[in-house]
Amino acid sequence: MTIRVVIADDHRVVRDGLCYLLSQEPDLQVAGEAGDARQTVDVVAATRPDVLLLDLYLPGPDGHAVLAALHGTPHRPAVVVLTSATDDEHLVRAMHAGATSYLLKTAPAEDVIAAVRDAAAGTASLSPELLTRLTQALRRPPPPDPLRPLSPRERDVLRLIARGHSNRQIARDLAIGEQTVKTHVRSILTKLALQDRVQAAIFALRHQTESHEHRP
Repeated sequence: MTIRVVIADDHRVVRDGLCYLLSQEPDLQVAGEAGDARQTVDVVAATRPDVLLLDLYLPGPDGHAVLAALHGTPHRPAVVVLTSATDDEHLVRAMHAGATSYLLKTAPAEDVIAAVRDAAAGTASLSPELLTRLTQALRRPPPPDPLRPLSPRERDVLRLIARGHSNRQIARDLAIGEQTVKTHVRSILTKLALQDRVQAAIFALRHQTESHEHRP
């Protein structure tokens, strides 16, 4: 049985090297190549490969966006992440998003070939070091929610403050009294140890962005 592979990496020299490597194996065939996330999704849809060799550092939307875009699609290939991203956050996010295997670009050629074959067979491949790191990362408690002191209504008010709404606009949007909004604002500033609405807006925007960045 021939295993069809799509290679996604923004460096031409890397794609050429992987194409040559795979072409030396009689059971492996390169079905397509891509240099960015959008092209990767299109090539996968057009070629329906068995395995996608995916770099996480792609221009524009990154490899994590590819994993998200492929989630739940018909004929989804097994995904072998082959990347220079060595930190635990990329590792955990990729595995949570459905990657079958995770290899660093320092891996020997034979490990890459083995990972492709294993992925096609439905078997995950992780080096002992990466498996240990993944296990340890998953055992860590999640970071505390910076908005935890706030009630659900106070969170609503803070979200609208971050959008630049006045107390009157917030009262109208939430169907509550303007004086009630003022009470919520004072409570928010006290609970989060902030001085004014500007600090509150910055706090909300910063932590909203961080929550999106750390979402698996």
